[in-house]
Amino acid sequence: MEDLTRLIISDERILNIKNNNLELTNDEAHYINKVMRIKTGKEIFITNGKGSLWKAIKVKNDCLNISQFQKPYLFQEEEIYLLGIAVVIPKSGFEDILKMCTEIGIDFIQPLFSERQVNKNINLTRKLLRWNSIIKEAVEQSERLWKPSILNGMDIIEWIKSRDNKERVSISITREDTSSDLNQWLKKQQEFLNNKGGIFWNVIGPEGGWSSREIGFFYKNNNTFVKLSDTILRTSTASINASSILNQWRNDLKLRN
Repeated sequence: MEDLTRLIISDERILNIKNNNLELTNDEAHYINKVMRIKTGKEIFITNGKGSLWKAIKVKNDCLNISQFQKPYLFQEEEIYLLGIAVVIPKSGFEDILKMCTEIGIDFIQPLFSERQVNKNINLTRKLLRWNSIIKEAVEQSERLWKPSILNGMDIIEWIKSRDNKERVSISITREDTSSDLNQWLKKQQEFLNNKGGIFWNVIGPEGGWSSREIGFFYKNNNTFVKLSDTILRTSTASINASSILNQWRNDLKLRN
């Protein structure tokens, strides 16, 4: 594929363009004109973050013309089995988690709150805007065609209660006895795979560890504990490790099928 600059534009804006011309926001115009220095008449790629990729030509500093709008240059179907990372927001490093999980191929990122969480004073509305911007940049950089969804923050127990029968959840833990690691847990999901779809989650806990109340709830709810490593990992390291294991498992599934 050609090595062209990429710009992610919301599906809503793509569907509402007129005469194949896309008007750019000030930030988008700054990016292609000042950062990437795209000249008038040059091509770039546009993606909607939902599988479609178009070629576009810069016709003005604030306008692109999308060629063959009705027929994307490339289209990628959504994955059958989706991957999710649920992370108790750490004191630092969460933005790096967003970038790297996006690059690896995670489909859902769920910020969580817990009793032993270090960083609890969070303006979530403002943070979600910032986090979405970071994910958008990572999608452009990594040349993904599907943008991960970052969900609204939830308390860990309320989040577990809200899962449905199309989702499977494993909880990473370090100081509790567990009979399997994440790889082994994934290999045991064959019955669920026969349903042809669903989300596979791994939950990364707080830097201070889960509280006794939370662990008690996990046991009562029959949640599966898994290990990611024999060593104690930082939240960011654990998140990337789990994301890589999940993505490799899905890739192996596609090769076998």
